[in-house]
Amino acid sequence: MKHNIGSIDSTLRIILGVFLLSLIVWGPHSLWGLVGIIPLATGFVRSCPLYTAMNITTDKPAGKTGK
Repeated sequence: MKHNIGSIDSTLRIILGVFLLSLIVWGPHSLWGLVGIIPLATGFVRSCPLYTAMNITTDKPAGKTGK
């Protein structure tokens, strides 16, 4: 599976996923917090099916150092 999520995007997705999952316990106690599994999983795997379908990438190409 090719990565199409950069490190900043991945970090933000993981933070958002943890926050949404925490709503199940500390928030309104709704199962809607399970939606947090999606950004959490895509953040850890660093691949997003929606990004693939739309041909978007936030990951730097291999060999590029940003200089």
